[in-house]
Amino acid sequence: MKTPLSIYDYDMTTQQKTLLKQEEILGGFDPDNYVTERLYARAADGTDIPISLLYRKGMVRNGDNPLLLYGYGSYGVSIDAGFSSPRLSLVDRGFIYAIAHIRGGQEMGRQWYEDGKLLRKKNTFSDFIAAAEFLIREKFTVPDKLFAMGRSAGGLLMGAISNMRPDLFRGIVAEVPFVDAVTTMLDSSIPLTTGEYDEWGDPSQRELYDYMLSYSPYDNVESKAYPAMLITGSLHDSQVQYWEPAKWAARLRELKTDKNRLLLKTNMDAGHGGSSGRFRRHRETAFSYLFLLDLAGIET
Repeated sequence: MKTPLSIYDYDMTTQQKTLLKQEEILGGFDPDNYVTERLYARAADGTDIPISLLYRKGMVRNGDNPLLLYGYGSYGVSIDAGFSSPRLSLVDRGFIYAIAHIRGGQEMGRQWYEDGKLLRKKNTFSDFIAAAEFLIREKFTVPDKLFAMGRSAGGLLMGAISNMRPDLFRGIVAEVPFVDAVTTMLDSSIPLTTGEYDEWGDPSQRELYDYMLSYSPYDNVESKAYPAMLITGSLHDSQVQYWEPAKWAARLRELKTDKNRLLLKTNMDAGHGGSSGRFRRHRETAFSYLFLLDLAGIET
């Protein structure tokens, strides 16, 4: 997580490798200024959940660090512990950046995926919560400085954890979140819906309907305190239509009992992947990061 994209020439006879090219990172980047770790949180069923961490050298584990925990956990997509230059803007300002490699991805093999889909989908959410609790217990952070982020199906994760354990997080960023799972999956006229049955289940089957309803973020919003939230959507999104985040935000505003910030930002020009172009996508990232930095009390 601290090594930019590197291309090597590898001699399979001598097993020697020669660095040919490495992505240039502007701004005086030095990998020796950063530390990466791989730790494991124990899930409720005893499964060890990998967590990848990146932070500045010299970080003190005193339970007083702002920390962003990222997760996805669907479709067998593995979130690699790779390098990303934009996140350095958070880390250089004192954040710890963590990835929870939760079930529903495929980081630990095919069974890791099978154990996080259909009637075992809730493992995805409880794994993420276990990772958050572990990071608090190990004094990397505290609930008042812990933030969560997820996109698309990772946004469903954000919605689920906000209902299950809102007390664990200071703020949540849910980007183009799939949060109205039951309504969407019941509408087979949507082109992508029937292809999603393998992931979430066919709600025409009562057992799958009941299970989906028990975690669908929109359907489980309650009258209680929630963390500060940034919810984003895109007008031309064919995978998560813009009204899903909009109606979720409206329901949260109607029922939540706190006075924490709740922002809905809809991109009127983009699709599911967000803004295109060389620089526009960085403006979206900057907006999300400013939301986190402001909540953490860090001046930019």
